[in-house]
Amino acid sequence: MYSDEDLVSAVEAGVFNNDTVDAFRAHVAVLRQTPAVDDEHFRFITGFNDIFVVIACALLLISVNWIGAAIAPWVGSFLQAASAWALAEYFARVRRMALPSIVLLLAFVGGAVLGGIILLKNLGLAEELGIGFGCAVGAGAAWLHWQRFKVPITVAAGMAILVLAAVMLFIGVIPAAKDWWAPIVFIGGVLVFISAMAWDASDTQRLTRRSDVAFWLHLVAAPLMVHPIFSLLGAFDHTMGLLTALAITLLYCCIALVSLSIDRRALMVSALAYVLYAFNTLLQEYGIVSLSFAFAALTIGGALLLMSAFWHSCRAFVLGFYSETICQRLPPLQ
Repeated sequence: MYSDEDLVSAVEAGVFNNDTVDAFRAHVAVLRQTPAVDDEHFRFITGFNDIFVVIACALLLISVNWIGAAIAPWVGSFLQAASAWALAEYFARVRRMALPSIVLLLAFVGGAVLGGIILLKNLGLAEELGIGFGCAVGAGAAWLHWQRFKVPITVAAGMAILVLAAVMLFIGVIPAAKDWWAPIVFIGGVLVFISAMAWDASDTQRLTRRSDVAFWLHLVAAPLMVHPIFSLLGAFDHTMGLLTALAITLLYCCIALVSLSIDRRALMVSALAYVLYAFNTLLQEYGIVSLSFAFAALTIGGALLLMSAFWHSCRAFVLGFYSETICQRLPPLQ
């Protein structure tokens, strides 16, 4: 299997010319009955060998962590991180295997974060500050990993950990800030979303790895923005009124509008669990207990399938309201 990035690399190497590659993409778009730019591709798995390597890496990393933890828990975590980096030198940098690269990145950053938190806690640092500084260590580790391996999910993982670090450090310095967690997380989500849009704007045709980076950033940004709003609306309370449900529905419609505009279904998927939970709670309030989740899933799932079937038509309608300047920064509708 070949990605768009491989085709771009072949053009740069002189193997193909731009006209040949464009004709190939057009041919594939006709076969699939959808333009390539509208498909929101990202590489996750290229074959069963990816799963085989992931299983082997997981066994090795768990064993290394276990052995290191016999000395001290933080030693096991840091050994896990070091082993994940060493494995990534081959499977991510040389073989460029998608799924193993993601798993090794998460193992590396997770080991750095957990090791930092445990070590700082042993040094007597307050819990919130220990978690905050440990997450800051993890964000720095993610930055180093990105500089070396360029795995697309790394930027999103680093920014998510950075948001958590900011929240915990803020609470550690100002304990009363526990009541302000929602606005802080929301601001962090907005910053992640802006970063995702910047990556998207740099590759509107979605032909390079920058598009994959934007995909993962959108996947992280949605819950960071949606969770605080839903929490303030009372979506996670056991009692929910009709007005709250209508507000949640309106919010999800806004997310759908943004998703159509930027051609990113990841935003809607990332916020889907919150909407399902809210409607399930609402139906339970009206006495539909045993089938509440089934009815909620049926309604929302049906609506999403309809939107998927008419995605391109809906996009064309929405983009018709935007100026030419804005449309130039969005993926083209072909």
